[in-house]
Amino acid sequence: MNTPSPENPGLLNWFLVITLGVIWGGAFMSVRLSLDGFGPWTVAAWRTGLGGIALAIIGTMLGQGMHKIPSARAWIFAGIIGAGAVALPFALLSWGQQFIPSAFAGVAMGAVPLLVLPLVYLFSKEEGIGPRRVLGMLLGFVGLFILVGPGAAASTGHENEWLGRIACLAAAGCYAAGSVVTRRAPKMPPIAFATATLLLAAVILVPIAAFTEGWPNDFPTTPTAALIYVALFPTALAAVIRVRVITTAGSLFMSLTSYQVPVWSVILGVSFMGETLLPQLFFALAIILVGIGLSQSRALMAMIRR
Repeated sequence: MNTPSPENPGLLNWFLVITLGVIWGGAFMSVRLSLDGFGPWTVAAWRTGLGGIALAIIGTMLGQGMHKIPSARAWIFAGIIGAGAVALPFALLSWGQQFIPSAFAGVAMGAVPLLVLPLVYLFSKEEGIGPRRVLGMLLGFVGLFILVGPGAAASTGHENEWLGRIACLAAAGCYAAGSVVTRRAPKMPPIAFATATLLLAAVILVPIAAFTEGWPNDFPTTPTAALIYVALFPTALAAVIRVRVITTAGSLFMSLTSYQVPVWSVILGVSFMGETLLPQLFFALAIILVGIGLSQSRALMAMIRR
């Protein structure tokens, strides 16, 4: 049996990274519905808090409670990731999207794989970077830009627009750095690790939400259901999958999710929200798939040979 690695992610990791793309693609729809009843800071705080509590219960039942985090060093990594790769990008995106087109936020998130490349080269050399991976990542970004890019350059006319764009790019940088830091973290149960990062992020976000937006006066049915969904699946479940993929297959492989998310977002929006099917979807999807195939060609050939 082959051990998953950056050069040989394994069938399970392929399944998990595709599943993660679907889950995060649906997060946009869920967050949009939850914002009909709650402010952006409240959504960010509650999704991390509820997600962390759910994982704490599940982890304890499965013997992966936070008591399984093995050392002070492991807790430091959990704190860094919770603050820098969960709370901070949530805050940056919440603030930045007030002033920019949503399409720019999509392109910014698609830049995560490109931002991961130099970080992997400097801090995670065992993952390996070659011309085919760089070209594959670039092709994936081109496909993403074809899908959502036409609206990314549009101006809102707001005086803080340029700061909003910087905030979204900084959020992408947080996600990229967080992937590499997760890869370097001490070995620990993935549920325990994900629980700690979410609860530590909630400790930061809940006071901000309480100060800026106060406690919700009521809990309307649809926004509340959407908020619970986004806490349990795109936040809690996704956090566990993310840790599992990064620690077994590498941050470069994990970054491929960033190219899937806008595609699934469009597909799910058309299927469940009655949105218009973008004419460039299939062309963009073809380029993204070619880029993913090129960047992971060795792993795909190894799977075919088996």
